[in-house]
Amino acid sequence: MSTNRKYDAIVIGGGHNGLVNGAYLAKAGLDVLVLERRPFIGGAAITEELIPGFKFTTFSYALSLIRPDIVQDLNLADHGMMTLPMPNGFHANADGEYIFLGDDHYQNYHEIARHSIEDAEAYDDYAHMLGRVQHAMKPLMDKVPPNPYSDAPEDKADMAAFNEYMEGLDPDVQEMIQRFYTGSIADILNDYFESDLVKGYMSSSSIIGTMCSPYSKESGLVYLLHVMGERDGVFGSWGFHKEGNGGFTKVLRRAYEALGGTVECDVAVEKVIEDNGKAVGVQLASGEIISADVVVSSLDPRRTFMDLVEPDTMPADLVSAISDFKFQGAASKVNFALSDLPSYPGLEGRTDIFQGFTNIGPTMDYLEAAFQDALAGRISRRPFIDGCIQSTIDPDMTPAGKHIMSCFVMYTPYHLADSDWDTERDTLGDIVQDTINEIFPGFHDLVLHREVVTPLDIERIVGISEGNIFHGELFASQMFFNRPAPGWNQYRTPLAGYYQCGSGNHPGGCVMGGPGKLAAQQILKDRG
Repeated sequence: MSTNRKYDAIVIGGGHNGLVNGAYLAKAGLDVLVLERRPFIGGAAITEELIPGFKFTTFSYALSLIRPDIVQDLNLADHGMMTLPMPNGFHANADGEYIFLGDDHYQNYHEIARHSIEDAEAYDDYAHMLGRVQHAMKPLMDKVPPNPYSDAPEDKADMAAFNEYMEGLDPDVQEMIQRFYTGSIADILNDYFESDLVKGYMSSSSIIGTMCSPYSKESGLVYLLHVMGERDGVFGSWGFHKEGNGGFTKVLRRAYEALGGTVECDVAVEKVIEDNGKAVGVQLASGEIISADVVVSSLDPRRTFMDLVEPDTMPADLVSAISDFKFQGAASKVNFALSDLPSYPGLEGRTDIFQGFTNIGPTMDYLEAAFQDALAGRISRRPFIDGCIQSTIDPDMTPAGKHIMSCFVMYTPYHLADSDWDTERDTLGDIVQDTINEIFPGFHDLVLHREVVTPLDIERIVGISEGNIFHGELFASQMFFNRPAPGWNQYRTPLAGYYQCGSGNHPGGCVMGGPGKLAAQQILKDRG
């Protein structure tokens, strides 16, 4: 089939990593085309007005892990980037116990001391050690990882430099990194704290979007990745982009187009075209073929290696690794339009408690029980909810006096044992609404509209396998050297000219842009 169009590079998928990748390539002078299957860009980082006046961040909902150098390199502030602070965290139980933390260290000390003076003292020690780990790990987040499976001199030199860096860290930092990488967050927190409520609050970052509990050996690494985010140079600080993450991806699009890039939406890519072992373009679902010297997939590893190319053209070990790659989406979103703010008994009228994350998952044992439900293939009967009333941060998200609440919900396994997600969608919504109502009595009466997004919905709508928001589990066996597969952790594929830049690559999931940027670096390096 003939083609009339030719680009230097085609990026498949207009999510945040695809846009970041395209922007760096365009900045280097390449003629770049980003193709997006849906009618608008953003992937899972979108904002939708599902009912008049109420803007919902349908999938992802906050910003922290975006790499700071991307903001600078692409001049995102000039294109409207505006991250609003989310200073507070409210962790509540139905029995009236809560923790309310913010940016004030003195206030946080006394808030923790209400539950345990020993924990308040330990918090400083823990924060100091965590900060040292974060500073040690940051350079590794922003570099193409070494390939330990290669005998090439350059790869051997990179591996030697990595080992030298790690061995040069203070021994106690090395030990703590190893604990995060191979052990549970419960083991670490139990060494520092005694209050179940304090540990429940702190451990919640160890399970977001992941099929594990705080007691699982994978939870330490999941926790560490989530606290590697920063806002204005402060590790672990989260923000909400003006108009949600959809507002952020609009900023990325403006930056990309200002650099000369082109976006086409409502365009589905059927497959990558190859000729003599090299990618030479793509074929669209319409039948059109567009030529390019470079093709980049921002889709997840299963789509990249099993759908866009013929698996039998790939090395058998790579196909086996991708077939075994764990997705197992475990998170859903339930979004509410509210007539007013919820009210917590004893804190009536307080709005500051909602200017950040509202956390329902009181203890690590509570989270473990919710996880056990998921292992049995059912929705957690008492789920963990990581909520955010975003209208307290950006009032333009709703009509005056009204609010939206965006809830990440765990656990909701993609594979249900005795039912299916089309049947259980409303059941999930009811469980979440009832759970919130237990903590905030009267919540039921505030609900004007409810949107339930299951793992199956995420897969169908966004195209992410099994609805895993990170494009694959953040387990040690699937990170750094092995993401997405041993020997293929440097954004290349076995097909010359075909690259990968989605969240299934290092440094991983969340709205961080790292895979997009690092893949662009590798492409430009290969092009000389």
